[in-house]
Amino acid sequence: MSFPLLTLTAAVPAVGAVVTAAVPAGRRTAAKWLALAFSLATLVLAAVQLVRFDPDAKGPFQLTESHAWIKDFGVRYELGVDGIAVVLIALAALLIPFIMLAGWHDADPQESGSSRWRPTQGFFALILMVEAMVVISFEATDVFLFYIFFEAMLIPMYFLIGGFGDRAGERTEGDAAAQRSYAAVKFLLYNLVGGLIMLAAVIGLYAVTADQLGTGTFSLQEIVQARAAGKLDLATTTERALFLGFFFAFAVKAPLWPLHTWLPNAMGEATAPVAVLITAVVDKVGTFAMLRFCLQLFPEASKWATPVIVVLALISILYGALLAVGQRDIKRLVAYASISHFGFIVLGIFAMTSQGQSGATLYMVNHGISTAALMLVAGFLISRRGSRLIADYGGVQKVAPVLAGTFLVGGLATLSLPGLAPFVSEFLVLVGTFSRYPAAGVVATLGIVLAALYVLVLYQRTMTGPVKEEVRGMPDLRARELVVVTPLIALLLFLGVYPKPVTEILDPAVRHTMSQVHEADPQPDVNDVEAAK
Repeated sequence: MSFPLLTLTAAVPAVGAVVTAAVPAGRRTAAKWLALAFSLATLVLAAVQLVRFDPDAKGPFQLTESHAWIKDFGVRYELGVDGIAVVLIALAALLIPFIMLAGWHDADPQESGSSRWRPTQGFFALILMVEAMVVISFEATDVFLFYIFFEAMLIPMYFLIGGFGDRAGERTEGDAAAQRSYAAVKFLLYNLVGGLIMLAAVIGLYAVTADQLGTGTFSLQEIVQARAAGKLDLATTTERALFLGFFFAFAVKAPLWPLHTWLPNAMGEATAPVAVLITAVVDKVGTFAMLRFCLQLFPEASKWATPVIVVLALISILYGALLAVGQRDIKRLVAYASISHFGFIVLGIFAMTSQGQSGATLYMVNHGISTAALMLVAGFLISRRGSRLIADYGGVQKVAPVLAGTFLVGGLATLSLPGLAPFVSEFLVLVGTFSRYPAAGVVATLGIVLAALYVLVLYQRTMTGPVKEEVRGMPDLRARELVVVTPLIALLLFLGVYPKPVTEILDPAVRHTMSQVHEADPQPDVNDVEAAK
């Protein structure tokens, strides 16, 4: 198409970040409204992408853009979206305005007239910059272009975690700053190491294409087409090594056990809106990239590594859930729950069945909405009491019933209660897994039991029982907070009973991915069917 819709969708938040950062120091409120306006404009463009996207169209990508960039090295500015990308872009664009509204006062001066205030303009500008980089990562079909923004988004995230951390707790400012710095550095180092390993694999992929095709290329479509035509034949050892380089980086971002340890620190020390930005938006780039790059570029290596990855996914599911059960910190509990949920997503991807991958892609969407609902309400709760410790709460539902009710719905969505959106995706993942790996499907169901345990215990200890003196005067949700939470709850209910609008966009992309790895759904055993009769 002639109109560069994909470029514009990424450019609007990037321009918004620059404009917001340039707002004079004394105009904090104007900067907030300006940033919110740019995020809403991005949401409109993401909606236009959805409207223009045709799930039944032929070809893997739509709304494509392709321009020469660095000709000598075969780097092109190539963008395109499939059903998975266009839905995840819509998810990111939808959540960013709610993240901004929820963090409306998170970067305000702690004291009126104090010179030690955190720059409000910078906070909102960094959020917009992350959004721009996430959007173009979902759109990029050139491996090198994707890599640049995959790594570049670490910079604004580092400052959001380290410079705008959580104020809750009885720590001194020095201790809080040290913990924020530790979490930010750990986040950066883990992801940088993963990125450097991926960079070596990207260079290796270019060298292989240059050797066999006569000219090096980073274009996903060119590489896939060359492999299909027999012009590009990766040696088994080479393909596996390149796959591992890509997968390692994506497993850190996802995050998958044992590369997950940065996430609880980052989410615990970040503000609640930034924690949502991490796990509901940024981390989705990792699981998305497994589908787009690992499976399509290296189909044989993906099947080779599947047994080990399935085991790692199962460990993530159970490990994350078990540690969530034992948490005393509300935000760290949600972080470990997210590790468990990402285990389900990775399990669905590498089950190599259409049900599993459909469930995994739908899970990316539903997890983003449910985690945003739970974490943002938890942030509202923590800001009122000034503590992240579960033991400091009790009886909240008697003094703030709306807050408690929305917290309960977010928690029930996290444990995948039937009727709420995550149930559909988790069910599809388990069905898809069981049809190929029955033992893995059985083990994964234990994660559901543990999820019910940590969510219900969290609600019981914070919301029920005698009213603690410290929460007796706690106000209920305010109008701005209701504007944040209500649409998320509505989406959880709607997609819980009618997920078809999303699945009919996702499923063609899933079928294309399955065809790239030359996998078909396992057929039921005829003897088992006859026995059932």
